[in-house]
Amino acid sequence: MPILLDANGIAAALRRMADEISLSAPPGCSVGLVGIRSRGDDLARRLEPLLIAKGLRDLAYGCLDITLYRDDLAEIGPSAVVRTTEIEFDVAGRYLILVDDVIHTGRSIRAALTAIVDLGRTRAIRLAVLVDREGSGRELPIQPDFVGVGVPESAGRVTVRLVETDGRDEVEVGT
Repeated sequence: MPILLDANGIAAALRRMADEISLSAPPGCSVGLVGIRSRGDDLARRLEPLLIAKGLRDLAYGCLDITLYRDDLAEIGPSAVVRTTEIEFDVAGRYLILVDDVIHTGRSIRAALTAIVDLGRTRAIRLAVLVDREGSGRELPIQPDFVGVGVPESAGRVTVRLVETDGRDEVEVGT
């Protein structure tokens, strides 16, 4: 399968996203950075120092497991793997950046939004994704605010590999 982004491409996309995120944060507002397990969490951890370098000082980090909020949990059943949610800060009043690796149908993001709302009322929630699967595959009216790279749905399968979980950084596209 063709490589869409290599390690340098992923790093450049994250730097650009950090620029956009830092410019979007309301002045003086506390910011929360929440990665969706597992690759969204890895990407959020990479964004954190980039955002600090851009001047975001009141920045809190957390990670979110959406397993119990999935709309297909009954179908997954006992094979569902539940991990921990680790958000050690109050989300109330924060400008929250939700981070994931890929958005396609929007269902994972919907689950994450429901989980976040259960934790409190944020000032705003913005979505940052490394890859946006653009096209008719979106099943819910959810769009990312910050995108590393857009890929037409016609490009086929998107596979994100990150060094933290897969031993290398790359985004592959194709069947």
